[in-house]
Amino acid sequence: MYRLTSSSHGEATMAPSGPLSGIRVLDLTSVLFGPYAAQMLGDWGADVIKIEPLTGDTWRYAGLFRNRGMSGQFMAVNRNKRSLALDLKHPDGKAVLAKLVPTVDALVTNVRPAAMARLGFGYADCAKLNPRLIYAAATGFGQDGPWAARPAFDEIIQAASGLASSIGSDDEPQFVPSLIGDKICAMAMVGAVSAALFRRERTGQGQMVEVPMLETIAGFNSIEMLGGHAFDPPIGPTGYKRMKNRRPVKTKDGWLTMLPYSGENWCAFFEAVGRPELIEELGVRDPVLRSQNIDKVYDRMSEIGPTRTTAEWEELLLRLDVPHTAFAKLTELGEQPHLKAVGLFADIDHPTEGRIRQARPATKFSESPAGIHRMAPRLGEHSREVLREAGISDAEIETLVANKAVGAP
Repeated sequence: MYRLTSSSHGEATMAPSGPLSGIRVLDLTSVLFGPYAAQMLGDWGADVIKIEPLTGDTWRYAGLFRNRGMSGQFMAVNRNKRSLALDLKHPDGKAVLAKLVPTVDALVTNVRPAAMARLGFGYADCAKLNPRLIYAAATGFGQDGPWAARPAFDEIIQAASGLASSIGSDDEPQFVPSLIGDKICAMAMVGAVSAALFRRERTGQGQMVEVPMLETIAGFNSIEMLGGHAFDPPIGPTGYKRMKNRRPVKTKDGWLTMLPYSGENWCAFFEAVGRPELIEELGVRDPVLRSQNIDKVYDRMSEIGPTRTTAEWEELLLRLDVPHTAFAKLTELGEQPHLKAVGLFADIDHPTEGRIRQARPATKFSESPAGIHRMAPRLGEHSREVLREAGISDAEIETLVANKAVGAP
């Protein structure tokens, strides 16, 4: 469990120590792609200021919650941030943002670029205020293409990228039952922002970074799924046959996945289970033949699986050094042996939401550890604090709140 200190107003905090400690980020994002990227920057030590409309990020209201506006899904991608509620359609709200831009190292936004430009905070506008700024735009479609102005969500990208076709088929596409497009693109965004910050340290120059979802996911999916179309002209069909045929193996008392990988692995496996004839029948010594016969290989695995219990299989496969694992249920994920041993899931006391559970940052830095140092904020929780840091007086802040340019509890 993470042990966090408490500030005077009850918020659980501790000093960030990650590799981005000292970096300051404006987070003008909502829902998942942008917020998850900004949270990772915060996990790695950055001071992240989340700019929200006075009604809050819509993700606050998605999923289950104890208190309205603080859903588990929202808290899972908005820790290590401070919340400033700001009406960017109000002239005074715009003035506040203009005052903040020169104080930060990076600005991350998933507001469509044309809309940001209309607000007066496109890249060119912000670069005038802060030439060293890394301006990171999370877009649905590359801004140099014909779909630049279109809105995008995970399902749209899974469909347009070919991912849904590869999960199902060309005739009957299927979505991955996870917002995988948003999350993969968030990881790409973190790498891009970090790389741009590194270049700025060498050159002193800021720049615009764009991470378009469609291009990112299409490239990601193409690695193995182009198949024969990775050649021009194509030398075979698209797809990767093993992906379509792999499936869980039913055991005597549950489910297992096992993957003898090398020719030696497969031979040792079939010898150990008393089926040596399958070595030649399925051609498992030769990776090309094994790949061609992969549907038959998995059929035999499904026949062999029920001959032993899951525990018996694990004992055998561990001895043979064959990659394998039992299946973890979502309801029991915290008890998965490896994850439990490394303490991936942290039980934390949130100052308003009670006991919550989150996965700690998975990436490890030996000299500058990432961590959870601040709980997901209530809407506008830090509005006054951030504005005071920007040199705005208490009297001015109260006027901004009264005029509904700023939201604060």
